[in-house]
Amino acid sequence: MSESNFVRPKRIAEAEWDARVQLAAAYRIFAHLGWSELIYNHISLRVPGEDDHFLINPFGLHYREVTASNLVKVDAEGRTVGESDWPINPAGFTFHGAIHTTLPDAHCVMHMHTTPTMAVCCLEEGLSFTNFYAAQLWGKVAYHDFEGITVHSEEGARILASAAGQPVLLLRNHGPVVMGHTLPQAFSLMWLLQRACEVQVTSQSLGRLRKLPVDVLEGCVRDSLNFNPNFGAGADSFAALQRLIDVEDPTYRR
Repeated sequence: MSESNFVRPKRIAEAEWDARVQLAAAYRIFAHLGWSELIYNHISLRVPGEDDHFLINPFGLHYREVTASNLVKVDAEGRTVGESDWPINPAGFTFHGAIHTTLPDAHCVMHMHTTPTMAVCCLEEGLSFTNFYAAQLWGKVAYHDFEGITVHSEEGARILASAAGQPVLLLRNHGPVVMGHTLPQAFSLMWLLQRACEVQVTSQSLGRLRKLPVDVLEGCVRDSLNFNPNFGAGADSFAALQRLIDVEDPTYRR
């Protein structure tokens, strides 16, 4: 089924529809990679040209069921804007809303519960900058202590304070949150973190981890294509995965 089979609804502006398609693709990519968690966790995206409106997944659907048209548009308080057949998970917008509304450049926020990332969040020392992937996140990671299920709006401000401007926030004993200027950049950060945690969890079981010099870590961040605008800050890799999803199941575009 080709892209042309899915027509943009007239009630949705072209820029918003493009954002919806990209966000729906991200949900399908997460599912494809095994990053989904039943009907839970969230990826939110600011609506282009509407600073106080955001798109998020409908609560009750698996990531493989998310489409451009069933994404829910909400305001800064998590209230539905326009029509939707689905509610949103209140735990999903507690910190997403705080991040979006406070950090104007945080256009995309992602949160997931994969086993490797959660395992690292449960470690006292957190992420170890001892492998190729983690090295590219040096100086980009912050932590927030566990307060329970994130359904209380006042925790959003504390989560934001803990982030302290860093694009990667590890919720201790819980899971990671990443913030990006674009959806592909946020995805590239989550990819780096997931791979870093996978390698850390595996290597820790083999013995003592070998530390890397700070100057080498700083060089890795400087040279990483994931932060280089000339390489789209993750846009190329996200586009490649989106092409795979288009072959697998393009219904996310409807």
